[in-house]
Amino acid sequence: MLVHTLFRFLAALSVAVVTSASPSVLKLRQSIAPPRNWIDLGRAPSTHVIPLRIALPQHRFLELEQHLVEISDPFHERYGDHLSKEEVEALIAPHATSVDAVHEWLTGHGIQQESCDRSSAGDWITVHVPVAQAENMLGTEFRLWKHTQDGDVLIRTTEYSLPAHLDDHVELIQPTTAFHRAKGQRTSLHFSPTPATALSPSSDAMITVPGSGVTVNATCNATITVSCLKQLYNADRYVPQATKKNAIGLTGYLEQFANFEDLQKFYADQVPNAVNTSFDVVLINGGLNSQNISQAGDEADLDVQFGFGISSPTPGRYYSTGGRPKFTPDANTPTDTNEPYSNWLDFILAQKNIPQTISTSYGDDEQTVPKDLARRVCNGFAALGARGTSLLFSSGDGGVGDGNADPASQTCFTNDGKNQTKFLPGFPASCP
Repeated sequence: MLVHTLFRFLAALSVAVVTSASPSVLKLRQSIAPPRNWIDLGRAPSTHVIPLRIALPQHRFLELEQHLVEISDPFHERYGDHLSKEEVEALIAPHATSVDAVHEWLTGHGIQQESCDRSSAGDWITVHVPVAQAENMLGTEFRLWKHTQDGDVLIRTTEYSLPAHLDDHVELIQPTTAFHRAKGQRTSLHFSPTPATALSPSSDAMITVPGSGVTVNATCNATITVSCLKQLYNADRYVPQATKKNAIGLTGYLEQFANFEDLQKFYADQVPNAVNTSFDVVLINGGLNSQNISQAGDEADLDVQFGFGISSPTPGRYYSTGGRPKFTPDANTPTDTNEPYSNWLDFILAQKNIPQTISTSYGDDEQTVPKDLARRVCNGFAALGARGTSLLFSSGDGGVGDGNADPASQTCFTNDGKNQTKFLPGFPASCP
Protein backbone atom coordinates (compact mmCIF):
# COMPACT_ATOMS: atom_id res chain seq x y z
CA MET A 1 0.00 0.00 0.00
CA LEU A 2 2.85 2.34 0.85
CA VAL A 3 4.61 1.52 -2.43
CA HIS A 4 1.39 2.13 -4.39
CA THR A 5 0.85 5.50 -2.69
CA LEU A 6 4.48 6.51 -3.35
CA PHE A 7 4.08 5.55 -7.00
CA ARG A 8 0.99 7.74 -7.34
CA PHE A 9 2.83 10.63 -5.64
CA LEU A 10 5.79 10.35 -8.00
CA ALA A 11 3.48 10.12 -11.01
CA ALA A 12 1.63 13.24 -9.91
CA LEU A 13 4.94 15.04 -9.34
CA SER A 14 6.09 14.02 -12.81
CA VAL A 15 2.92 15.43 -14.37
CA ALA A 16 3.35 18.65 -12.41
CA VAL A 17 6.94 19.01 -13.63
CA VAL A 18 5.93 18.40 -17.25
CA THR A 19 3.06 20.86 -16.94
CA SER A 20 5.30 23.59 -15.52
CA ALA A 21 7.64 23.25 -18.49
CA SER A 22 4.81 23.00 -20.99
CA PRO A 23 4.78 25.47 -23.92
CA SER A 24 1.31 26.55 -22.79
CA VAL A 25 2.72 28.10 -19.61
CA LEU A 26 3.09 31.82 -20.21
CA LYS A 27 5.90 34.01 -18.92
CA LEU A 28 5.57 37.79 -18.56
CA ARG A 29 7.69 39.47 -21.22
CA GLN A 30 6.91 43.15 -20.78
CA SER A 31 4.90 45.38 -18.46
CA ILE A 32 4.63 49.18 -18.53
CA ALA A 33 2.81 51.87 -16.57
CA PRO A 34 -0.14 53.49 -18.36
CA PRO A 35 1.47 56.21 -20.51
CA ARG A 36 0.96 59.90 -19.83
CA ASN A 37 -1.72 61.69 -21.90
CA TRP A 38 -3.52 58.43 -22.71
CA ILE A 39 -6.82 57.48 -21.06
CA ASP A 40 -8.37 54.01 -20.92
CA LEU A 41 -11.74 53.78 -22.71
CA GLY A 42 -12.37 50.13 -21.89
CA ARG A 43 -12.02 46.75 -23.57
CA ALA A 44 -11.13 46.60 -27.24
CA PRO A 45 -13.70 44.95 -29.56
CA SER A 46 -12.97 41.21 -29.61
CA THR A 47 -13.46 40.90 -33.38
CA HIS A 48 -11.29 43.87 -34.32
CA VAL A 49 -8.28 42.71 -36.37
CA ILE A 50 -4.80 43.82 -35.34
CA PRO A 51 -1.41 43.11 -36.95
CA LEU A 52 1.08 41.43 -34.63
CA ARG A 53 4.69 41.95 -35.71
CA ILE A 54 6.98 39.29 -34.25
CA ALA A 55 10.71 40.05 -34.13
CA LEU A 56 13.04 37.07 -34.29
CA PRO A 57 16.62 37.45 -32.96
CA GLN A 58 19.20 38.75 -35.43
CA HIS A 59 21.92 36.44 -34.21
CA ARG A 60 24.79 38.01 -36.20
CA PHE A 61 23.87 41.65 -35.73
CA LEU A 62 27.08 42.42 -33.82
CA GLU A 63 29.02 41.40 -36.94
CA LEU A 64 26.91 43.75 -39.04
CA GLU A 65 27.50 46.54 -36.55
CA GLN A 66 31.27 45.98 -36.82
CA HIS A 67 31.05 46.16 -40.61
CA LEU A 68 29.11 49.42 -40.29
CA VAL A 69 31.73 50.97 -38.00
CA GLU A 70 34.58 50.05 -40.32
CA ILE A 71 33.07 51.04 -43.65
CA SER A 72 31.84 54.37 -42.19
CA ASP A 73 35.25 55.41 -40.85
CA PRO A 74 37.21 57.53 -43.38
CA PHE A 75 40.46 56.42 -41.70
CA HIS A 76 39.72 52.69 -41.91
CA GLU A 77 41.09 50.61 -44.80
CA ARG A 78 37.55 49.30 -45.50
CA TYR A 79 35.99 52.77 -45.78
CA GLY A 80 33.25 52.76 -48.41
CA ASP A 81 33.30 48.96 -48.81
CA HIS A 82 29.53 48.69 -48.47
CA LEU A 83 27.69 45.39 -48.10
CA SER A 84 25.17 44.07 -50.60
CA LYS A 85 21.52 43.42 -49.83
CA GLU A 86 22.23 39.69 -49.68
CA GLU A 87 25.23 40.13 -47.35
CA VAL A 88 23.19 42.26 -44.94
CA GLU A 89 20.30 39.79 -44.93
CA ALA A 90 22.67 36.93 -44.13
CA LEU A 91 23.81 38.85 -41.03
CA ILE A 92 20.36 39.71 -39.69
CA ALA A 93 18.51 36.51 -40.61
CA PRO A 94 17.27 34.44 -37.64
CA HIS A 95 18.34 30.86 -36.88
CA ALA A 96 16.18 28.16 -38.44
CA THR A 97 15.42 26.90 -34.92
CA SER A 98 13.83 30.25 -34.07
CA VAL A 99 11.76 30.22 -37.26
CA ASP A 100 10.56 26.68 -36.54
CA ALA A 101 9.74 27.44 -32.89
CA VAL A 102 7.68 30.51 -33.77
CA HIS A 103 5.79 28.77 -36.58
CA GLU A 104 5.04 25.81 -34.30
CA TRP A 105 3.60 28.24 -31.73
CA LEU A 106 1.54 30.04 -34.38
CA THR A 107 0.27 26.75 -35.81
CA GLY A 108 -0.87 25.80 -32.31
CA HIS A 109 -3.09 28.87 -32.46
CA GLY A 110 -4.47 27.97 -35.88
CA ILE A 111 -2.22 30.33 -37.87
CA GLN A 112 -0.66 28.59 -40.85
CA GLN A 113 2.66 29.61 -42.43
CA GLU A 114 1.04 30.66 -45.70
CA SER A 115 -0.96 33.35 -43.89
CA CYS A 116 2.16 34.94 -42.39
CA ASP A 117 4.00 37.90 -43.90
CA ARG A 118 7.79 37.80 -43.62
CA SER A 119 10.39 40.53 -44.01
CA SER A 120 13.00 40.12 -46.72
CA ALA A 121 15.55 38.74 -44.24
CA GLY A 122 12.96 36.69 -42.37
CA ASP A 123 13.67 38.47 -39.08
CA TRP A 124 10.09 39.79 -38.80
CA ILE A 125 6.88 37.76 -39.06
CA THR A 126 3.53 39.56 -39.24
CA VAL A 127 0.15 37.95 -38.61
CA HIS A 128 -3.30 39.57 -38.62
CA VAL A 129 -5.58 38.24 -35.90
CA PRO A 130 -8.74 39.31 -34.05
CA VAL A 131 -8.25 40.93 -30.64
CA ALA A 132 -9.70 37.90 -28.86
CA GLN A 133 -7.15 35.60 -30.47
CA ALA A 134 -4.27 38.00 -29.75
CA GLU A 135 -5.34 38.11 -26.08
CA ASN A 136 -5.29 34.32 -25.90
CA MET A 137 -1.87 34.11 -27.57
CA LEU A 138 -0.29 36.76 -25.35
CA GLY A 139 -2.14 36.18 -22.08
CA THR A 140 -3.28 39.78 -21.90
CA GLU A 141 -6.21 42.13 -22.36
CA PHE A 142 -6.25 44.78 -25.08
CA ARG A 143 -7.85 48.12 -24.26
CA LEU A 144 -8.93 51.20 -26.18
CA TRP A 145 -6.68 54.18 -25.39
CA LYS A 146 -7.39 57.78 -26.35
CA HIS A 147 -4.87 60.61 -26.45
CA THR A 148 -6.08 63.55 -24.40
CA GLN A 149 -4.60 66.21 -26.70
CA ASP A 150 -5.34 65.12 -30.27
CA GLY A 151 -8.02 62.46 -29.77
CA ASP A 152 -6.14 59.63 -31.48
CA VAL A 153 -7.38 56.19 -30.42
CA LEU A 154 -5.19 53.08 -30.33
CA ILE A 155 -5.70 49.48 -29.30
CA ARG A 156 -2.88 48.60 -26.91
CA THR A 157 -2.08 46.69 -23.74
CA THR A 158 0.26 47.50 -20.87
CA GLU A 159 1.71 43.99 -20.63
CA TYR A 160 1.99 40.74 -22.53
CA SER A 161 3.36 37.23 -22.01
CA LEU A 162 4.74 34.42 -24.14
CA PRO A 163 5.45 30.72 -23.63
CA ALA A 164 8.73 30.35 -21.73
CA HIS A 165 10.21 28.11 -24.44
CA LEU A 166 10.13 31.08 -26.85
CA ASP A 167 12.53 33.14 -24.70
CA ASP A 168 15.45 32.59 -27.09
CA HIS A 169 13.36 32.78 -30.25
CA VAL A 170 11.26 35.96 -29.94
CA GLU A 171 12.68 39.39 -29.10
CA LEU A 172 9.40 41.30 -29.03
CA ILE A 173 5.86 41.51 -30.35
CA GLN A 174 4.27 44.84 -31.29
CA PRO A 175 2.03 46.77 -31.43
CA THR A 176 1.28 45.80 -27.86
CA THR A 177 2.90 48.22 -25.41
CA ALA A 178 4.14 50.79 -27.95
CA PHE A 179 2.24 54.08 -27.76
CA HIS A 180 4.61 56.15 -29.91
CA ARG A 181 3.39 57.96 -33.00
CA ALA A 182 5.26 59.74 -35.77
CA LYS A 183 4.93 63.52 -35.42
CA GLY A 184 6.14 66.15 -37.87
CA GLN A 185 9.09 68.10 -36.46
CA ARG A 186 7.93 71.47 -37.77
CA THR A 187 6.75 73.54 -34.80
CA SER A 188 8.73 76.59 -35.95
CA LEU A 189 6.85 76.93 -39.24
CA HIS A 190 4.74 80.05 -39.63
CA PHE A 191 2.30 80.77 -42.43
CA SER A 192 0.86 84.05 -43.67
CA PRO A 193 -2.42 84.38 -45.62
CA THR A 194 -0.72 86.90 -47.91
CA PRO A 195 2.25 85.95 -50.14
CA ALA A 196 5.61 87.09 -48.82
CA THR A 197 7.74 89.44 -50.89
CA ALA A 198 10.81 87.61 -52.13
CA LEU A 199 14.11 89.02 -50.93
CA SER A 200 16.56 88.89 -53.80
CA PRO A 201 20.19 88.24 -52.79
CA SER A 202 22.43 91.24 -53.26
CA SER A 203 26.10 90.53 -54.01
CA ASP A 204 27.25 93.67 -52.23
CA ALA A 205 25.48 92.94 -48.94
CA MET A 206 27.25 90.16 -47.03
CA ILE A 207 27.45 89.35 -43.32
CA THR A 208 29.68 87.00 -41.34
CA VAL A 209 28.16 84.26 -39.20
CA PRO A 210 29.61 84.81 -35.68
CA GLY A 211 32.23 82.30 -34.64
CA SER A 212 32.37 80.49 -37.97
CA GLY A 213 34.06 82.73 -40.52
CA VAL A 214 31.25 81.85 -42.97
CA THR A 215 29.85 84.77 -44.96
CA VAL A 216 26.28 84.81 -46.21
CA ASN A 217 24.00 87.25 -47.95
CA ALA A 218 22.49 89.78 -45.56
CA THR A 219 18.96 88.79 -46.58
CA CYS A 220 19.49 85.46 -44.77
CA ASN A 221 18.91 87.40 -41.54
CA ALA A 222 15.30 87.94 -42.59
CA THR A 223 14.34 84.80 -44.52
CA ILE A 224 15.79 81.35 -45.17
CA THR A 225 16.17 80.23 -48.77
CA VAL A 226 17.90 77.41 -50.61
CA SER A 227 20.71 79.84 -51.41
CA CYS A 228 21.10 80.79 -47.73
CA LEU A 229 21.39 77.17 -46.63
CA LYS A 230 23.98 76.42 -49.30
CA GLN A 231 25.99 79.48 -48.24
CA LEU A 232 25.83 78.50 -44.55
CA TYR A 233 27.32 75.09 -45.38
CA ASN A 234 29.81 76.54 -47.86
CA ALA A 235 28.24 74.53 -50.68
CA ASP A 236 26.82 77.32 -52.83
CA ARG A 237 29.39 76.74 -55.57
CA TYR A 238 29.23 72.95 -55.53
CA VAL A 239 27.76 71.17 -58.56
CA PRO A 240 26.72 67.48 -58.08
CA GLN A 241 28.99 65.23 -60.11
CA ALA A 242 27.26 61.82 -60.03
CA THR A 243 23.60 62.52 -60.73
CA LYS A 244 23.26 59.31 -62.78
CA LYS A 245 24.37 57.17 -59.83
CA ASN A 246 23.21 59.03 -56.73
CA ALA A 247 19.73 59.77 -55.45
CA ILE A 248 18.19 61.40 -52.38
CA GLY A 249 15.11 60.04 -50.62
CA LEU A 250 12.61 61.79 -48.34
CA THR A 251 10.01 60.03 -46.21
CA GLY A 252 6.44 61.12 -45.54
CA TYR A 253 3.94 59.92 -42.95
CA LEU A 254 0.60 61.00 -41.45
CA GLU A 255 -1.19 61.38 -44.79
CA GLN A 256 1.25 64.09 -45.91
CA PHE A 257 1.35 64.61 -49.69
CA ALA A 258 4.00 66.58 -51.58
CA ASN A 259 2.46 68.65 -54.35
CA PHE A 260 4.10 68.86 -57.79
CA GLU A 261 2.51 72.24 -58.60
CA ASP A 262 3.74 73.76 -55.34
CA LEU A 263 7.23 72.49 -56.10
CA GLN A 264 7.30 74.19 -59.51
CA LYS A 265 6.33 77.52 -57.93
CA PHE A 266 9.09 77.09 -55.35
CA TYR A 267 11.65 76.22 -58.02
CA ALA A 268 10.62 79.24 -60.12
CA ASP A 269 11.25 81.47 -57.11
CA GLN A 270 14.43 79.90 -55.70
CA VAL A 271 15.92 77.23 -57.99
CA PRO A 272 15.26 78.36 -61.60
CA ASN A 273 17.54 75.68 -63.07
CA ALA A 274 15.28 72.98 -61.56
CA VAL A 275 12.02 74.23 -63.12
CA ASN A 276 10.17 71.43 -64.98
CA THR A 277 12.03 68.72 -63.04
CA SER A 278 10.22 66.64 -60.44
CA PHE A 279 10.61 63.57 -58.19
CA ASP A 280 9.43 59.96 -58.06
CA VAL A 281 6.77 58.88 -55.56
CA VAL A 282 6.87 55.43 -53.92
CA LEU A 283 3.76 54.24 -52.03
CA ILE A 284 4.29 51.97 -49.00
CA ASN A 285 1.78 50.18 -46.77
CA GLY A 286 -1.23 51.99 -48.17
CA GLY A 287 0.51 55.32 -48.61
CA LEU A 288 -1.22 57.84 -50.86
CA ASN A 289 -0.23 60.54 -53.34
CA SER A 290 -3.06 63.02 -53.58
CA GLN A 291 -2.25 65.86 -55.97
CA ASN A 292 -5.32 67.81 -54.91
CA ILE A 293 -3.80 71.21 -54.15
CA SER A 294 -6.05 71.62 -51.11
CA GLN A 295 -4.60 68.44 -49.57
CA ALA A 296 -0.95 69.41 -49.95
CA GLY A 297 0.86 68.86 -46.65
CA ASP A 298 2.94 71.70 -45.19
CA GLU A 299 5.47 69.21 -43.77
CA ALA A 300 5.69 67.29 -47.05
CA ASP A 301 6.01 70.44 -49.18
CA LEU A 302 8.64 71.90 -46.85
CA ASP A 303 10.71 68.68 -46.95
CA VAL A 304 10.47 68.23 -50.70
CA GLN A 305 11.04 71.85 -51.69
CA PHE A 306 14.15 72.38 -49.58
CA GLY A 307 15.45 68.80 -49.75
CA PHE A 308 15.23 68.47 -53.50
CA GLY A 309 15.92 72.17 -54.04
CA ILE A 310 19.28 71.91 -52.26
CA SER A 311 20.26 68.61 -53.92
CA SER A 312 19.12 69.45 -57.46
CA PRO A 313 19.88 68.08 -60.06
CA THR A 314 20.35 64.85 -58.05
CA PRO A 315 17.25 62.67 -58.62
CA GLY A 316 14.72 62.72 -55.77
CA ARG A 317 12.39 60.04 -54.41
CA TYR A 318 9.49 60.61 -51.99
CA TYR A 319 8.31 57.64 -49.89
CA SER A 320 4.68 57.99 -48.80
CA THR A 321 4.09 55.49 -45.99
CA GLY A 322 0.61 54.65 -44.68
CA GLY A 323 -0.22 52.71 -41.54
CA ARG A 324 -2.17 55.21 -39.47
CA PRO A 325 -5.79 54.42 -40.26
CA LYS A 326 -8.34 56.55 -38.50
CA PHE A 327 -9.76 54.27 -35.82
CA THR A 328 -13.18 54.83 -34.29
CA PRO A 329 -13.94 52.58 -31.30
CA ASP A 330 -17.51 51.90 -32.38
CA ALA A 331 -16.70 51.33 -36.05
CA ASN A 332 -15.84 48.01 -37.65
CA THR A 333 -12.42 49.20 -38.78
CA PRO A 334 -10.46 46.30 -40.34
CA THR A 335 -7.04 47.09 -38.90
CA ASP A 336 -5.37 49.31 -36.34
CA THR A 337 -1.65 50.02 -36.39
CA ASN A 338 0.89 52.79 -36.03
CA GLU A 339 4.34 51.41 -36.78
CA PRO A 340 5.55 53.77 -39.50
CA TYR A 341 9.30 53.20 -39.22
CA SER A 342 8.93 49.41 -39.06
CA ASN A 343 6.69 49.33 -42.13
CA TRP A 344 9.04 51.62 -44.04
CA LEU A 345 12.08 49.56 -43.04
CA ASP A 346 10.42 46.33 -44.18
CA PHE A 347 9.96 47.87 -47.61
CA ILE A 348 13.24 49.70 -48.07
CA LEU A 349 15.44 46.83 -46.87
CA ALA A 350 13.79 44.56 -49.43
CA GLN A 351 14.81 46.85 -52.31
CA LYS A 352 17.87 46.12 -54.41
CA ASN A 353 18.67 49.78 -55.14
CA ILE A 354 18.09 52.50 -52.57
CA PRO A 355 19.10 56.18 -52.40
CA GLN A 356 22.49 57.00 -50.91
CA THR A 357 20.89 59.61 -48.61
CA ILE A 358 17.45 59.46 -46.97
CA SER A 359 16.06 62.18 -44.70
CA THR A 360 13.13 62.02 -42.27
CA SER A 361 11.52 64.94 -40.47
CA TYR A 362 9.32 62.95 -38.11
CA GLY A 363 9.81 61.69 -34.57
CA ASP A 364 8.37 61.31 -31.09
CA ASP A 365 9.56 61.27 -27.49
CA GLU A 366 12.01 58.40 -27.03
CA GLN A 367 10.28 57.33 -23.82
CA THR A 368 7.09 56.47 -25.73
CA VAL A 369 8.94 53.66 -27.52
CA PRO A 370 9.64 50.39 -25.63
CA LYS A 371 13.40 49.85 -25.48
CA ASP A 372 13.29 46.49 -27.28
CA LEU A 373 11.33 47.99 -30.18
CA ALA A 374 13.57 51.06 -30.33
CA ARG A 375 16.61 48.79 -30.51
CA ARG A 376 15.16 46.77 -33.39
CA VAL A 377 14.20 49.89 -35.36
CA CYS A 378 17.72 51.29 -34.83
CA ASN A 379 19.14 47.95 -35.98
CA GLY A 380 17.15 48.34 -39.19
CA PHE A 381 18.71 51.75 -39.76
CA ALA A 382 22.13 50.18 -39.14
CA ALA A 383 21.42 47.60 -41.82
CA LEU A 384 20.74 50.42 -44.27
CA GLY A 385 23.94 52.13 -43.20
CA ALA A 386 25.93 48.97 -43.89
CA ARG A 387 24.60 49.07 -47.44
CA GLY A 388 25.94 52.61 -47.87
CA THR A 389 22.91 54.78 -47.12
CA SER A 390 23.25 57.87 -44.91
CA LEU A 391 20.14 58.40 -42.77
CA LEU A 392 19.20 61.82 -41.42
CA PHE A 393 16.55 62.36 -38.72
CA SER A 394 15.31 65.65 -37.33
CA SER A 395 16.14 66.20 -33.67
CA GLY A 396 13.21 68.57 -33.04
CA ASP A 397 12.70 72.30 -33.12
CA GLY A 398 12.72 73.25 -29.44
CA GLY A 399 16.27 72.42 -28.39
CA VAL A 400 16.90 70.62 -25.09
CA GLY A 401 13.55 69.79 -23.51
CA ASP A 402 10.62 67.79 -24.79
CA GLY A 403 10.77 68.89 -28.42
CA ASN A 404 8.13 71.57 -28.01
CA ALA A 405 9.34 74.97 -29.20
CA ASP A 406 6.90 76.76 -26.92
CA PRO A 407 8.41 76.78 -23.38
CA ALA A 408 4.95 77.20 -21.87
CA SER A 409 3.87 73.93 -23.46
CA GLN A 410 6.89 71.85 -22.51
CA THR A 411 6.22 68.90 -20.24
CA CYS A 412 9.56 67.32 -19.38
CA PHE A 413 8.18 64.48 -17.27
CA THR A 414 8.94 60.78 -17.36
CA ASN A 415 6.35 58.41 -18.78
CA ASP A 416 6.73 55.71 -16.10
CA GLY A 417 4.07 56.93 -13.70
CA LYS A 418 6.61 58.72 -11.48
CA ASN A 419 6.42 62.04 -13.39
CA GLN A 420 10.07 62.84 -12.73
CA THR A 421 11.42 65.97 -14.38
CA LYS A 422 13.92 64.95 -17.08
CA PHE A 423 15.01 65.96 -20.56
CA LEU A 424 13.20 63.93 -23.22
CA PRO A 425 15.33 62.77 -26.17
CA GLY A 426 13.61 62.39 -29.52
CA PHE A 427 13.29 59.10 -31.40
CA PRO A 428 14.56 57.96 -33.89
CA ALA A 429 17.12 60.81 -33.70
CA SER A 430 18.50 59.17 -30.54
CA CYS A 431 19.48 55.95 -32.37
CA PRO A 432 23.22 55.27 -31.89
